[in-house]
Amino acid sequence: MSDSTPSPAQTADQAMENRVLKKVTWRLIPFIIAMYFINYLDRTNISIAGPGGMNEELGLTASQFGFAAGIFFFGYLLLEVPSNLALHRFGARVWLARILISWGLVASAMAFVTNEYWLYALRFLLGVAEAGFFPGIVLYLTYWFPGSRRARATALFMLAIPLSNVIGAPLSSWLVSQGENILGDFSGWRFMFLVEGLPAVILGIMCLFYLTDRPKDAKWLKPEERDWLSARMAAEETSTASAYHYPVRRALLQPRVWALSFVYFGAVYGLYALSFFLPTIIAGFSETFGTDFSIVEVGFITAIPYTFGVLAMLLWSRHSDRTGERVWHVALPLFVGGAAIPVALYMNSPFTTMIAVTICCMGICATLPCFWPLPQTFLAGAAAAAGIALVNSLGNSAGFFAPYITGGLAQLTGTQNAGLWVVGLTMIAAGVVTVVLKAAPKPDAGDATPTV
Repeated sequence: MSDSTPSPAQTADQAMENRVLKKVTWRLIPFIIAMYFINYLDRTNISIAGPGGMNEELGLTASQFGFAAGIFFFGYLLLEVPSNLALHRFGARVWLARILISWGLVASAMAFVTNEYWLYALRFLLGVAEAGFFPGIVLYLTYWFPGSRRARATALFMLAIPLSNVIGAPLSSWLVSQGENILGDFSGWRFMFLVEGLPAVILGIMCLFYLTDRPKDAKWLKPEERDWLSARMAAEETSTASAYHYPVRRALLQPRVWALSFVYFGAVYGLYALSFFLPTIIAGFSETFGTDFSIVEVGFITAIPYTFGVLAMLLWSRHSDRTGERVWHVALPLFVGGAAIPVALYMNSPFTTMIAVTICCMGICATLPCFWPLPQTFLAGAAAAAGIALVNSLGNSAGFFAPYITGGLAQLTGTQNAGLWVVGLTMIAAGVVTVVLKAAPKPDAGDATPTV
């Protein structure tokens, strides 16, 4: 018998892993996708509302619209870390329910804004309400999925990002087009905000009864499956904690955490620049190329890059888990996507422009699930809760800068060109930092600057 032949014990353990994780995936991931789909839809549907009548009705300039889109992330930035620590302490079931219900109420209230100042205030409160949701889910997955399966699990729940554009953009556009005067003098964009906020409240109530905090509480697993998963996850957490010894404060001050925050900033910068301004760019094809698209057609065209993004996210994350390689699975799509977006500026038709935009979108979507295993290689427990939240918080500050800078440059120059060049260069810089950092620091080298 060769050394590579698995022993009966290894075969049995692998069979148990496959069986248990299949149950966990089917139990948790579809519900998490539904939550994140609504989450991402409610934070980005302003991109449909803007050219769909909101900018005209409220008298918003391009920079004011960009500020309204981005101020969400100020509230988000302030409360990410304390919110994730609260989730770690009180459990995902209760804390995620609180987040969902509060953001759903604020998202629906946006239907009643009367000027840009009320819009700014509610977008800020939406960020406050949503703070902790995404890093909370990333942390929650570390309770259920071993490191060797984590990129695929992250990719599955992050499918909500491209799906919110594949499904959400046409849906939002349809609600805007059909919502005129359904509720008296309500504009279509107001009707969209009202309708799309309510599912978050419903899912928040469901969350209290459906989610399970930890494997040891999973009545839907057999006792031996529950014991196996609890032991496996406890062993991984103990191994990481014993290797790096990061308490919460040290994790928050760790240079590698801040460097990873920039990497995530670069990916998110591209994501939100596309999310908030792609419908506006497509609507601008009428002036550039002489096309004429309705609001619904703009929604469907917006969905095209994200349809390919779904495939890129699934296939690339699966390859990353299978090979165990993370660094180039993050850096390479950042390089390709960052180079593609400026190329879109020099295409001579809507079709070729959308090809370049689609390549950029695929690069962004491929990067995201492969990124999150990187901080998890050296953070565990409360340090993971704080560090993941900080990375997400600082990275998501791009959600303010991307629309504000892109909108401001568009207003200053009269075109989207300068803003999209900034998008591309930021993504490429994030790829460079990823390669310099490599995968993880040396054990017990927490205070040292990472070596290359």
